[in-house]
Amino acid sequence: MSFDRFEGRFPPVSLIGAPTDVGAGARGASMGPEALRVAGLADALVARGLAVVDRGNLAGPVNPWLPPANGYRHLDEVVAWNRALYGAVSAELRDGRLPIVLGGDHCLAVGSIAAVADHCRRTGRPLRVLWLDAHADFNTSAITPSGNLHGMPVACLCGLGPEPLVRLGERVPALSPADIRQIGIRSVDPGEKRLVKEYGLDIYDMRHIDEVGMKRTLEEALAGLSPDTHLHVSFDVDFLDPTIAPAVGTTVPGGPNYREAQLVMEMIADTGLMRSLDLFELNPAFDERNRTATLVVDLVESLFGKSTLMRD
Repeated sequence: MSFDRFEGRFPPVSLIGAPTDVGAGARGASMGPEALRVAGLADALVARGLAVVDRGNLAGPVNPWLPPANGYRHLDEVVAWNRALYGAVSAELRDGRLPIVLGGDHCLAVGSIAAVADHCRRTGRPLRVLWLDAHADFNTSAITPSGNLHGMPVACLCGLGPEPLVRLGERVPALSPADIRQIGIRSVDPGEKRLVKEYGLDIYDMRHIDEVGMKRTLEEALAGLSPDTHLHVSFDVDFLDPTIAPAVGTTVPGGPNYREAQLVMEMIADTGLMRSLDLFELNPAFDERNRTATLVVDLVESLFGKSTLMRD
């Protein structure tokens, strides 16, 4: 696959840092944006022929590191960060740019995806969200074992959660379960599993991937896209097997290996439809010489068209 196929396909890119671990159960994801910058994300995208602007980091409250209150840890702080991110992502989309959110923990997906969903409604475009993660993130305050809001963003986006997050955007719920395809799931809490089945989330767990292969899995997850679909990718680094990506606070064995992950990114790139991207849960505190951040940059390059494919 030649580079020429992808040149000019993507709009200009904006990097938005969201340096917080306020929704997580381990400290350190707040350092994720800088680790991605050190690993050369901007330069790699420029080398792909993209126009890139780094907007720097958003500002928000510090992590108070307190126990849960009424079923949630740090709700006020999580809401503040998500409001800031909602505004930043909305502004980039209005300007015709492709926002890449550098997280930060996965609670930030509420603000990022709510902004994308509102943009799609205003512009009349269908939305498809690919959720690459080891976890379904469909917990609520009633079933969460921890109160950590990075385990609840999909539920919040589908209308289940605290009012300030559920009503973050212009419409409630921000998403229908039919808008989401979850890939790589392999850790779901018992109560969460019942809720996922009740709401009919489309989940391609690791058993499904083992049985049918990653190629068929992605074909199923990408089925039904139209030429005007806005494809949003929310990439949690714990999607990857921890043997290749140790820098996360919630490692789960048995994830996709390097070649499987590359295939996912290349098949997404083949659609030419990705118009927004989240990079979440990179925790340099658990890394080895920034190797996980370097791997993430490599995979993002593939999302934007880099390929080893030698045939037409």
